[in-house]
Amino acid sequence: MPSPTVSPIDANDQDLASIVCVMVFNANDPSGAGGLAADISTIASIGGHPLPIVTGAYARDTVEIFDHFSLDEDAVLAQARAALEDMTIQVIKVGFVGSPENLGAVAGIAADYPEIPLIAYMPNLSWWDEMHIDQYHDAFKELMLPQATVLIGNHSTLWRWLLPDWSAESRPSPRDIARAAQELGVPYTLVTGIPLPDDFIDNVLATPEAVLASENFERFEAVFSGAGDTLSTAFAALLATGCELPEALHEALSYLDRCLEGSFHPGMGHFVPDRLFWAQPEDELSSGTEPVDTPDSPLFTASLLERTPNDTQH
Repeated sequence: MPSPTVSPIDANDQDLASIVCVMVFNANDPSGAGGLAADISTIASIGGHPLPIVTGAYARDTVEIFDHFSLDEDAVLAQARAALEDMTIQVIKVGFVGSPENLGAVAGIAADYPEIPLIAYMPNLSWWDEMHIDQYHDAFKELMLPQATVLIGNHSTLWRWLLPDWSAESRPSPRDIARAAQELGVPYTLVTGIPLPDDFIDNVLATPEAVLASENFERFEAVFSGAGDTLSTAFAALLATGCELPEALHEALSYLDRCLEGSFHPGMGHFVPDRLFWAQPEDELSSGTEPVDTPDSPLFTASLLERTPNDTQH
């Protein structure tokens, strides 16, 4: 299909044209905790324009995932191609796409746009049956990881997936996991949720040779849905704005910390991160204080947030 004719951008439209576009492949989550709902609100919070490609839908609430229904890969391809032939995107983020066939479709898109960084997030799939998990993991290794710039996942999830035969008494380090990922084609790995003493967790961006960035936080007592999608999408959106990898990690973790600190409890299950916390009034609004300042710049990055480390628990 030929590319459409694009009119020159008027000087008055430069600010609008400068908003970064982030394409996300993910499933719809009707609870609003994760999936495309998390991706869209996170990208918008950080000042970007989300291009959400629906790959399927969960049947879930804030307690658990009951089922998932995948779209046909042709429907996924048609959505992505239509957007890509119209707009320039800065980053692609891949969440849960539901089937090996959809992974193949996304990998084909990525291969056609090798200059665009691809952030690949592997969620915890323990809700699924073992046969589907194995098929999805194998396809992700074969099709997605060779295209990925950064792989993101929880320490436990990545360890059991990439190092299933790990036999040492100690847990694999982030560099061990990054080494396994690099053997499959990934240059950088972000390992989250690494247990530390005294109820802290670490988050480490690593290669097999070095730790590029690391930040630890005190664990929250609450249980959350959607934290992984929020962090991985914030990281992707911040890269799209021009942040370097270590800076993007710092800012994405700062953003997630504030989202979790302001989380709410809309149902009977887990807490949901408030990805628009900066737009909410202060708790003291009823006593006459002003609302939280909203960004003055058209590009709202997490560097505008104020966070005191370890004030809250993860």
